[in-house]
Amino acid sequence: MLESLFTQLEKQHLIAAFALVGGAMYISYLVSDKLTKGRVHGSAIAIMVGLALAYFGGVHTGGSRGLADISLFAGLGLMGGGMLRDLAIIATAYGVRFQEIRAAGVSGIIALFLGVIVSFVAGVAVAYAFGYRDPISLTTMGAGTVTYIVGPIAGASIGASSDIIALSIAAGLFKSILVMVLTPIAARHIGLDNPRSAMIFGGLMGTTSGVAAGLAATDPKLVPYGAMTATFYTGLGALLAPSVLYLAVRAVF
Repeated sequence: MLESLFTQLEKQHLIAAFALVGGAMYISYLVSDKLTKGRVHGSAIAIMVGLALAYFGGVHTGGSRGLADISLFAGLGLMGGGMLRDLAIIATAYGVRFQEIRAAGVSGIIALFLGVIVSFVAGVAVAYAFGYRDPISLTTMGAGTVTYIVGPIAGASIGASSDIIALSIAAGLFKSILVMVLTPIAARHIGLDNPRSAMIFGGLMGTTSGVAAGLAATDPKLVPYGAMTATFYTGLGALLAPSVLYLAVRAVF
């Protein structure tokens, strides 16, 4: 029976991918509830589980796509690609009330630019401290700190090497996990309890996955507002990093 099931799953790659991700999410939220009493959100645990599984897949197959290099889980390559990711991001906008968006006003716009610039400068400073000196590497690392999506976009645009792009993704992922874990802890102290503050928070932090998971652990009703500005943040970072910010880094270094 199990052999027949595995045979069918190998033929239906995407279904196998959904089953694996669903099982990982279920276990992660169970661990979050039972072992951490909700202090560490299930999404953060799920990301760590995903990284562990990807590492196992890479070591086991010697490939470069993690578990997607195993035939049974080849559907993860599609499920984890840009198409479904962008669909999930766009879907968060459907719960937004546009009256609340107007209420953010100028402060929301300022939060977007401030969030991108501060994250970029922090990433450049860390990269510089670790010995990187050329503008391309510094810009790519700074862009990765903006988000792990902006890093590869900027790196590919200005000709960064694959190892620098990989480091930029790692920096963005680390930031995303930090935002996930720390948001529910800090929310009470920073007034993160209404749509306007959620939009400003999303604009400052920028990482859509981190903001969405952190707000879900704080108040699920705030997720669409934070994710909305976080999505704009990603677009703004992808626009500024390989152009204006790259030229600024070249001028300084």
